[in-house]
Amino acid sequence: MLPKMLRFQFTSLSLFASKASLFPLSPISKTIHNPIRVRSQMGSFSTSSSFKLLFRQLFEKESSTYTYLLADASHPEKPALLIDPVDRTVDRDLSLVEQLGLKLVYAMNTHVHADHVTGTGLIKSKVPDVKSVISKASGATADLHVEPGDKIPFGDLFLEVRATPGHTLGCITYVTGDAPDQPQPRMAFTGDTLLIRGCGRTDFQGGSSEQLYKSIHSQILTLPKDTLIYPAHDYKGFTVSTVGEELQYNPRITKDEETFKNIMANLNLSYPKMIDIAVPANMVCGIQSKPS
Repeated sequence: MLPKMLRFQFTSLSLFASKASLFPLSPISKTIHNPIRVRSQMGSFSTSSSFKLLFRQLFEKESSTYTYLLADASHPEKPALLIDPVDRTVDRDLSLVEQLGLKLVYAMNTHVHADHVTGTGLIKSKVPDVKSVISKASGATADLHVEPGDKIPFGDLFLEVRATPGHTLGCITYVTGDAPDQPQPRMAFTGDTLLIRGCGRTDFQGGSSEQLYKSIHSQILTLPKDTLIYPAHDYKGFTVSTVGEELQYNPRITKDEETFKNIMANLNLSYPKMIDIAVPANMVCGIQSKPS
């Protein structure tokens, strides 16, 4: 937990800074070393509506993984974050960050991936000031372990953390803020929990079909219907969906819970070819030991 004085200082900045120039990056960088418990207060502060969300969706074809770049382009520092980076595309992603004049603050994961090695550790080796982020429930190594209800600020924008276990025990979904000055429609980065017209498998890493069904229905599908769904993977060429679309067309989550559990129990999927390499590496931020 943060010291009370430091917590109050951060909350005060969040609540009362009405201009980007009054919301510098340095206090955030200092306080983000530990999870930040700024919940309902942060959703009620009033800032300038002139912010601009810079957003890029990037693709890694080997594992069909989406990496997302978000930044507050109106902030003097242009603080940015990457969600679910892949080790193979770190140079591409960092090059884009540099080209756009951004300051990368966080490299974040939605869960411990089994199909690729995360790029967070490699990013940190190239840009040491970047903080790695993952859920506390994952048990993985990171600079910042987040929990449900935490808010991750970047400039005058923030992401809300929602626990969505089921695919793995530590899965989380990052959702853009619900305050009037935050991006509209909202955006949900669902990892492998909810895919476009599908969902993540539940047969390893502590997966549970029952838990997954409850996570999707209580934490994602309760968002406004125009909320944009951005998953960690897609294998059919889809790039984005909405809560409303998935409520209507997703062939799994539109079923009742017992039917859903039966579907998941009979997928007969092959063993992930990268799991024995990816999971141990991702438990330590994607950093693999060098040969002795």
